[in-house]
Formats: sequence, C-alpha cells, structure tokens
Amino acid sequence: MRREAVERKLAEVVHKIVKEFHPQQIILFGSWAWGTPGPDSDVDLFIVQETENTRRLAAEIDGSIFPRPFPIDLIVCRPQQLKKRLDQGDFFAAEVLRKGKILYAA
Repeated sequence: MRREAVERKLAEVVHKIVKEFHPQQIILFGSWAWGTPGPDSDVDLFIVQETENTRRLAAEIDGSIFPRPFPIDLIVCRPQQLKKRLDQGDFFAAEVLRKGKILYAA
C-alpha cells in the first residue's frame, strides 16, 4: 500500500480509536514512523490510556478496527506504567517516545 493511502487510512483508524476509547495519546512507532516501511510492514501503535486491564483494552481496540485496512500491532500502556518504565531506563519505551510520531494527544 502506498504511503499516502496508509496515512489516510491511519487517520481514520486514529479517529475511530479516539472517538470510541478516549486515549491520552496515540503514538506511531516502528518502520512507518521511522520512514522505512517495507511491503510487509505493519502499523505499530502505542496507546497511552488509563485502564484497569491493558490487554483487554488492546483486544477491544483491535476488535473495533474493522475492516482492517492493513496489519496493525497495538500496545496499550497506562500513564503510570509508562512513567515507571521510563524511570527504570526501559529502552523500548524511551525509543517510542523519542522517535515515535504523535498521532493524537488529549
């Protein structure tokens, strides 16, 4: 899928997530954010949201994206989890925040 088409469809996906789930932030990370997507690249989204069960919320968000315009990988993290991960020097969380592209912020 061409970059313009992915960006257009991604905006629709982000709008749907924001409207239905009210996250604090949605951050694009991975090859699409870094500008290096290949033909089989999925879209990686890091969603910061207060919730009791991040896995259940990720499954609910994932199930709401239909029809799926492209492969999507979701990670949901509570704000306090993210802060703790950053305080502990978590490379992945720091990389997402440093190099990721913020698609939505409340």
